[in-house]
Amino acid sequence: MKSTVLIVFIIAIVMNATANILIKASTFKKNEGFLEYLPEYIREVFNPIFISGVISFGLALIAYRFVLANGMKLSVAYPIMTTSGFAIVILASRVFFKETLHPVQWGGIALLALGLWLVASKVTA
Repeated sequence: MKSTVLIVFIIAIVMNATANILIKASTFKKNEGFLEYLPEYIREVFNPIFISGVISFGLALIAYRFVLANGMKLSVAYPIMTTSGFAIVILASRVFFKETLHPVQWGGIALLALGLWLVASKVTA
């Protein structure tokens, strides 16, 4: 596997997780100014943080397609993408949004990390 593909894959994972975090963050900041006269659903669509999240999803999708088109198997890429993105979002939710995690959830994250390691061990083999 080329190092370029792995780097782009990491970028795709981070951009996907970032998109989820930005979309959650967009729920806290309400648009003000001229947009306040528009219906709420329109204001939400034009929220700059929300738009950043959508753009981040788009960039993640383009990077993910590049990875798949350049030799990474879907059966390997998808579990790594979803599991590592899931772990990033959980940890970011704890840090940025002060969401609490039950010890069982921390155990689940540890199991995810083990599963991720098992799946990823075949990427470079």
